[in-house]
Amino acid sequence: MRRLPAVTVLALVAVLALPAAAAPTPDGGRTESGQAPPARTAPAHGTPGRGQAATARPYGTSESRQAAFARAARTYGVPESVLLAVSYLESRWDANDGLPSVSAGYGPMHLVDGRTGPGRHRHGGEDPRGDESRPHPPVVPEPAAPPPEDTLRRAAELTGIAPGLLRRDPVANIQGGAALLADHQRRTGERPSTDPARWYGAVARYPGTKDAGAATSFADEVYATIRTGVARVTDDGERVVLPAIPDLSPRRPPAPSGLLRAPAPAAGPDCPPTVSCEWMPAAYRRLKNGDYGNHDRYDGPRRIDYIVIHDGESSYDAITRLTRNPTYLSWHFTLRSGDGHIAQHLRGSDIGWHAGNWYVNTRSIGLEHEGYLAKGGAWYTEAMYRSSAALVAHLARKYGVPLNRAHIIGHDNVPGTTPEGVRDMHQDPGPYWDWAHYFELLGSPLTGSADPGSRSVLIRPDYALNQPRFTGCAKSGECPPQGAASVWLHSRPSEEAPLVKDIGKHPTGASTYGVYDHAARASTGQRYALAERRGDWTAIWYLGQKAWFHDPETARTSVPAAGRLVTPRPGRAPVKVYGRAYPEASAYPRGVPRQELIPLQYSFPAGQFYSLGMTSRATYLRSGALDPSRNRVVRGDVRYHQIQFGHRIMFVRAADVKVVPQEDPR
Repeated sequence: MRRLPAVTVLALVAVLALPAAAAPTPDGGRTESGQAPPARTAPAHGTPGRGQAATARPYGTSESRQAAFARAARTYGVPESVLLAVSYLESRWDANDGLPSVSAGYGPMHLVDGRTGPGRHRHGGEDPRGDESRPHPPVVPEPAAPPPEDTLRRAAELTGIAPGLLRRDPVANIQGGAALLADHQRRTGERPSTDPARWYGAVARYPGTKDAGAATSFADEVYATIRTGVARVTDDGERVVLPAIPDLSPRRPPAPSGLLRAPAPAAGPDCPPTVSCEWMPAAYRRLKNGDYGNHDRYDGPRRIDYIVIHDGESSYDAITRLTRNPTYLSWHFTLRSGDGHIAQHLRGSDIGWHAGNWYVNTRSIGLEHEGYLAKGGAWYTEAMYRSSAALVAHLARKYGVPLNRAHIIGHDNVPGTTPEGVRDMHQDPGPYWDWAHYFELLGSPLTGSADPGSRSVLIRPDYALNQPRFTGCAKSGECPPQGAASVWLHSRPSEEAPLVKDIGKHPTGASTYGVYDHAARASTGQRYALAERRGDWTAIWYLGQKAWFHDPETARTSVPAAGRLVTPRPGRAPVKVYGRAYPEASAYPRGVPRQELIPLQYSFPAGQFYSLGMTSRATYLRSGALDPSRNRVVRGDVRYHQIQFGHRIMFVRAADVKVVPQEDPR
């Protein structure tokens, strides 16, 4: 996993001396400005918040998060540094307003409610293979998944605190986590100790994994965090500091009994050495109907332009079982929430059926993350963010993939292949994936440009402070208020103005505030051409229209950005927009069926500008046989520009547009 930059003791002392409004966050945390989040999140210092009773803090209403860690450590004899580091890996010390994580973990210590069943897998109408010449609409099975270890109720037994209070109250939750660590220490046969080096075995047991590699990887990352130190402001305005202990070297006991080591192939999985990773191959066999599943194989190296981030809409166990079903679909890696463990299913040369667009599938690697786009406002753990970022950084280096949002994309950024398929394209990982933090862990922060005269903007709201309204998370209709990486786009500079129209997603209706509706949203890290500024509002060009988002000078949700733009050549407007960059008809050799160049229902009018992501020569990979030697790659002469046209990337022919420098797009 990626390590945080070192934090010196002197700097940490300075943090403690600062007022809350100026507290820095060396890890690039959610409140980079040091501002406290809005009061509608769980308030700091004991003030009751949404879902909390006035008596929710049984240990003193003025106790800070830092003091809560200190007292829990003393109560249960756990070194404070160990308790803080374990909590940071699970939650970054956030309370998440009492909402569960994607793996049913609650509070700063991620106490897992084992009685919470997995959500139903949402597949929708998208064909994951994304090749209408050989459709593959899978039947979505619902494999039973074993319930997770119920650490919430074990903590209740150890502390005498009711499970409901452990879920919603951060102070009680921290007490429960400390009690669990002390219990693990006893179970490993170790005596209580003030020396953090002697707690390695207890730390390895904390995430509840049965895999020895995952357990040791989690513990290694915890101790790496202690060595570097961390300081940040939490989602509910609490300042927490873990001072660095640079020379700490833990005692690594033998692997605890009951933990298993997964077998690996002779070559081993393709993961960086700092993460826990196993080889769990996807099914590949002929089916009775003459088709085959559940992926394509390719001889030789494959060009990789994209790494696609998914959430699996199910538990880790259920997701990984699906890859072994030859009638289903496939992706390259699955990541577990509680400890960041990774399972690899396909080699880099294999083509997964995951993105719903055959062109993108043939040029991408897909990562499925345990979890749900919007199940009760679920959140992703720091352990999973870190292992995912370490894996993506490794793959990006290996395949030469640039670390930006034109190449590291969500499934919700993949375009439909035809006008008919646009409506059914997937929406994961959705607005609650923290793209800004993810790119900080990748070592490529989304900082934009220092030039205030830039003609592009990078969407960059403060994740914790940005809490837009969403509907559709639960039966009640409204989603819980929480940090998000998206901004809403309006037809005029006003909150009362309708959302912008997406004729592909809603041919006859209006865009909605649904958490699964991407039609009128821009996401963190996406770059758009600046169209206009008016007061506290900024307009960008989006789906052929001017789209406005709230961007006040005192709390910017965008930053200036550098980069080239494209605009229609004289006489070429409106320009056709495509969902894939396929070759011209004359490029197809005998025996390879020509793929029709079908433009999407959108158009690119004169006078508008869109950001240029990359330029590539048209290609099409013809597959359809179990024998990979029968694959054919068709290369055309047509060149395409990838542009950020809406929430999704799209393609235009290079001959139809001109590229202009971002400083002067006229």
